[in-house]
Amino acid sequence: MHFDGGSTPAKQADAVIDRALHPQGYRLRVTPERVELAGGDEAGVYYGRATLSQLARWCELTGRGGELPTGLVEDHPDLAVRGVMLDISRDKVPTMATLRQLVDRLAGWKVNQLQLYMEHTFAYAGHRGVWARADPLTPGEVAELQEWCHQRHVELVPNQNCLGHVERWLSHPRYRPLALAPEGFVDPWGRTRGPSTLDPALPGSLALVRQLLAELLPCFTSRRVHVGLDEPWELPQERMQDYADWLRALRSLPELEQHEMLVWGDILATHPALLEQIPHRVTVCEWGYEDWHPFDQRGAALAAAGLPFWVCPGTSSWLSVLGRVGNAWGNCLVAAEAAARHGAAGYLVTDWGDNGHLQYLPISEPGLAAAAALSWCREANAGLDLAAALSAHSFDDPTGEMARALLELGDVHRAVEPQVPNMSVLTLHLYAPRIRLGRRLTEGLTDEDLGQVEDRIDAAVARLDLARPRRADGGLVVEELRAGAALVRLLCRDARSRLAGDGKLSSVPDSERAALAATLEPLLEQHRQLWLARNRPGGLEDSCAWLTRLLQAYRTGQAAPA
Repeated sequence: MHFDGGSTPAKQADAVIDRALHPQGYRLRVTPERVELAGGDEAGVYYGRATLSQLARWCELTGRGGELPTGLVEDHPDLAVRGVMLDISRDKVPTMATLRQLVDRLAGWKVNQLQLYMEHTFAYAGHRGVWARADPLTPGEVAELQEWCHQRHVELVPNQNCLGHVERWLSHPRYRPLALAPEGFVDPWGRTRGPSTLDPALPGSLALVRQLLAELLPCFTSRRVHVGLDEPWELPQERMQDYADWLRALRSLPELEQHEMLVWGDILATHPALLEQIPHRVTVCEWGYEDWHPFDQRGAALAAAGLPFWVCPGTSSWLSVLGRVGNAWGNCLVAAEAAARHGAAGYLVTDWGDNGHLQYLPISEPGLAAAAALSWCREANAGLDLAAALSAHSFDDPTGEMARALLELGDVHRAVEPQVPNMSVLTLHLYAPRIRLGRRLTEGLTDEDLGQVEDRIDAAVARLDLARPRRADGGLVVEELRAGAALVRLLCRDARSRLAGDGKLSSVPDSERAALAATLEPLLEQHRQLWLARNRPGGLEDSCAWLTRLLQAYRTGQAAPA
């Protein structure tokens, strides 16, 4: 990339295909006389036009509206597959309008794959009892979204978990006999839970999965399918061979014969002896969501085993309300470094919605943008000014204040000493109201530090008054950020009140709990309204249950178990 310091009035590009260029790559030359664009293929032309639009937007935001910088851009991606996986099972199923807007944004950032993570949110024929309350995607909606993606060079990939995380199925008597632990189990965190994993030794389990895949896969043109297989919590160590047998059984299904099969890598990472049993045409998706995750070590092991693999960092938005921006950037960066070092075939950033998906979609945008930039070209983007990039290419905000507010809110959790993997410690007592703050995971949490968090939240929210986002939903984004900030501020106040007593909610005076309840009640109603601005009604009450449980605890002083 080289710009000579000049500029020229914006004009349309004359585009050609030049097969000598890299696949998905392009060459963009801007001179005072013309704009010349050559792409290695149609996708390359599309990405060249995306860069041209970004340059025009950048000039506009820097006071040179209607101009383009003169110079030469020669560009191609580090990785052929640059994807986003969006959780639509806990409990948000986005509207079609939301999905189209998201695809437009991601395609403009040169992301070329979208996966919608499904457990129970596809309208399978004959299984209405599982999805009736979820407002699932229908085959017709998948076809509509697929066409939208195709026009933007985005591959829409089916994603259906086929072993663990099927609690929405196993909660029904019809399917419970297929459970590995029909009576439930105690998870690694000591919580008693209902059954969540199919028994891989039962023929009926394979028959159910086969039926689902036979119905789902014809709705997609992609020759890839993600079958999950992560976190089969109830599967004991002595039955890990059953996991390998199940994986091979799926790979041999005639329904999958024409597909590359993607599987999560957690079981293989912790049971490396299974690596030699992985059949051909299985790609391992190595996931990890901290900035210290050993992508390098695990990528090396997968490469040594001769297995194709993708790196899968996360947006760090879930279980946080406001995100963990610094961690998201570091997580995405170490994933990109490991991908380059060990020859990963793809990069898939994940955006989960654990425990009700209480974070709003804009909270995920820093992580999505980081992944898009680093998976396209790690070397060029390792020092990216993320606030400036988001201001220009996400929010179209000439003030830059919205992006600064979002990034500041996303790192307020760092103001306290205790840090918890995979979530913000500031929200721990939202998801577990019975917790005693100041002990164990929250040891070192202080009133002073929580006061600093509140001050930082207030300062970030004040920036929103100055923001002038010009994207269509800019006003909604402001409302969402304010609502998330208000909830975390309330949780800080809750935590300070607990720490003034013995750390438990029951030690908080009745008057203060009543005041907390009075603050939370309108936030709960606002959550309902903001949810419906982007998402279908199905799943809303399940999400709200996390807030109503906390509200009830404030009113009674007694927290019900999760």
